Amino acid sequence: MNYKHDITICLGSSCFSRGNKSVLEIVKTFLKEHNLESEVFFHGDLCGGYCDRGPVLKIDDELYECVTSDNIYDILNAFFETNNQS
Repeated sequence: MNYKHDITICLGSSCFSRGNKSVLEIVKTFLKEHNLESEVFFHGDLCGGYCDRGPVLKIDDELYECVTSDNIYDILNAFFETNNQS
């Protein structure tokens, strides 16, 4: 499938234990609610070495640090608004 965007969530133990478990569910819900599932390849990856800045999430080439269930909506809304994908 030809995706327009790529979202990678860290599933390493440090990021996962610090909140990426809930962020994972929020991103899945966001993509579904905004009909973006066919345009975004959303997948997990093991530790990328950013443990001290985690939890981390990467959208295309942009790395987001200290991602929480409180700020993930702002990150997603800003990214997809900027990229005219809402």
